[in-house]
Amino acid sequence: MKLPPISALLCTALLAGCATPATPPPAAMAATAPAPAPAAATPALPGTLTKDIEYARPGGVSERLDAFVPAGAGPFPAVIMVHGGGWNAGDKSGGRSRGLMAPMDGPLARAGFAWFEINYRLSTVAPYPACIDDVEAAIRWVKAHAAEYHVDPRRIALAGESAGGHLVDLAAARADDSTRVAAVVSFYGVYDLVALANARGGLTGNVGQLFRASQLNAETTPIVWNASAAAFIRPGLPPFLLVHGDHDEKVPYQQSVDFRAALLAAGVPCTLITIPGGSHGMITWTKLHPDYPEPVVAWLRQTLKSD
Repeated sequence: MKLPPISALLCTALLAGCATPATPPPAAMAATAPAPAPAAATPALPGTLTKDIEYARPGGVSERLDAFVPAGAGPFPAVIMVHGGGWNAGDKSGGRSRGLMAPMDGPLARAGFAWFEINYRLSTVAPYPACIDDVEAAIRWVKAHAAEYHVDPRRIALAGESAGGHLVDLAAARADDSTRVAAVVSFYGVYDLVALANARGGLTGNVGQLFRASQLNAETTPIVWNASAAAFIRPGLPPFLLVHGDHDEKVPYQQSVDFRAALLAAGVPCTLITIPGGSHGMITWTKLHPDYPEPVVAWLRQTLKSD
């Protein structure tokens, strides 16, 4: 059975910005598009892509990002993208399959956004809080270099998926003046690590590795809670867009439902896009809903529109 386009299902109900005309998706994003090839090539982008720029050197470790700037004078809205991979794997490139955050590279570029896709210290290299320290360092770096990359520093968003979703949620929620952003897009992110650990029976697997611990107790629970966006929800946070498949087998869909409810209760604008039948990883959504980037781009256009 052919499912209706996700943009048609959701724009009217959820996204006021969807009335703004969007750049038509390329043929590769059409409803009949095939699944990405196992070793996908990096698509041509309408602008300048510079790879492996060092943005920080914590403990002598070079942390790098890729920067895309559209053609033209700008200033452009920008998105800082943070890959997932369970905090212990993944790369800004998206790997051979061009997964993780890479499926958003082309849609954002064609819509006129600058973007910065970052690496950060994985839990195999350093435990928490190294990963969030690096994300915050990247935000400061982008702000400091906004003029060089023709970026409007008032129109910077964060976007992340899975572990990267957790990190952008946390960075935005606990931000100070140096790391404050204008919007957040979280794809199937974890906003409450304590709830996730309880559901898994403790600090097991990749979450345990992140904190170098195995159980929630009087010592570890406050640390894990304060590593969660849930601990910092308050009025005045930037608008959030949550995107989550309702068949996610790794991060419970309920995490996004509960996060949205908590944000709205605090007076923070939040939209939840549900991907019907969607499992974990946006690269897997292509067959079901190949147009899933469209409402995300429309929301960013509306939220980051210039005054």
